[in-house]
Amino acid sequence: MNEIIVDGEPLPFVEGQTVAAALVAAGRVAWRTTRVGHRPRGVFCGIGVCFDCLVTIDGAGGRRACLVPARTGMTVATEDGDTEGSDAEDSDTEDSDAEESDDE
Repeated sequence: MNEIIVDGEPLPFVEGQTVAAALVAAGRVAWRTTRVGHRPRGVFCGIGVCFDCLVTIDGAGGRRACLVPARTGMTVATEDGDTEGSDAEDSDTEDSDAEESDDE
């Protein structure tokens, strides 16, 4: 059986799945939180454009789980908000920033 190790626990995967696909198939739809607001994040775009699915893979932080093929024995650690040392951006905005004025 193909398994990756996620946060110290074995997680099965199907050959050809990405790390993100394996996580979602196992029922994990969120595995990190944003720095601002600590909102849950997992797969959003699924094609490597955003940074919502970041994990640490075999000690390398800030990896996009949707781009990395799962391989037997791979060690994955979920991240919690801070992605220090990566090129990742946090696109999280405060709710008040998104509000529009109704003044006419």
